[in-house]
Amino acid sequence: MHDLGSVIVGIDNGGTKNNVTVLDQGGQFLIERMVEVPSRVTEGTTPALDALQLAFDTALAVTGTDRAAVRAVGLDTPGPASAEGVISSKGATNFSLPEWWGFDVRSALETRLQLPVVYTNDGNAAALYAHYAYFGERSLGRSSVSAIVGTGLGGGVIEWGAVVRGAAGMAGELGHVHIPMHGLLDKDQPLPKCNCGFSGDVESIASLTGIRHNLLPYWLTRYPDHELAKLPIAESAKELRSYGERGDEMARKVFEQQAIAIGRLFTIAANFTDPNGYFVGGGVVEAAPEFRDWYLSVVRAHTLLRDEQLDVAEFSLVPDLDMAGARGAAVAARAAFPA
Repeated sequence: MHDLGSVIVGIDNGGTKNNVTVLDQGGQFLIERMVEVPSRVTEGTTPALDALQLAFDTALAVTGTDRAAVRAVGLDTPGPASAEGVISSKGATNFSLPEWWGFDVRSALETRLQLPVVYTNDGNAAALYAHYAYFGERSLGRSSVSAIVGTGLGGGVIEWGAVVRGAAGMAGELGHVHIPMHGLLDKDQPLPKCNCGFSGDVESIASLTGIRHNLLPYWLTRYPDHELAKLPIAESAKELRSYGERGDEMARKVFEQQAIAIGRLFTIAANFTDPNGYFVGGGVVEAAPEFRDWYLSVVRAHTLLRDEQLDVAEFSLVPDLDMAGARGAAVAARAAFPA
């Protein structure tokens, strides 16, 4: 067994897998690779809690950590959920069974493990880890905004090293911020619509869903002979990044629109919170280096900052993305339960 004084266990709950980490007293993560178990969320609350407990036990086993050394657990899940970890009364994509509606997953896990559990939504957890990983010992004196491009557009706002949660726990829902469309859309391109009911928000463009429903159908009308026109739209949307990595013209036009949208979101952030750091995560982080560097350069070029802000602003990609949720959840728990 490791003699670690006391540790934090971080658990990232997803639609199919739970990923875990352990954060020691010195601020080091003891797991350097993905350690996952099935999440079982589609089976209901009890199987899901069994799976969360298994994830916790697995983290201890992999690191050789004594259970008595654990002082708190950090948990993140996809939203929507309250700041206290109560799943929305209308359910959610991963929590569609009625028994999940209004379920207090944080308290339930706390009762199951008999340890303090600190809840953070998955976008905020990834944002917190990006902040922590980039600024290190300076984290508590810095602020940042992160945009995480996935099926939707997640992320978070960090101020003085802490997640800005908001009165109802819904701060940092960056995907549903409206952005200017003039100069972003092609001249005859329809106004993109979001699953949330909004039109012209960031997620309607900068997400896999935005590609599938809005961007790719339009751009395929401009490139009707493209290879992706032969595939079902859902499959084409998933394949698009590999074309972007190879420099395909149509794919780059789609991803350029995404990056411009994020730049416009960051421009709003610059005038609202004036952060030290702007971080981009998601599939682009896992792409070929040339592509992800190009993407970040487009984001930066379309983030309109004043000279004073340019002198201090830092742009970066979210590191260790697959593990960012679990690690961010652990960082949040450590802040709530310092040694």
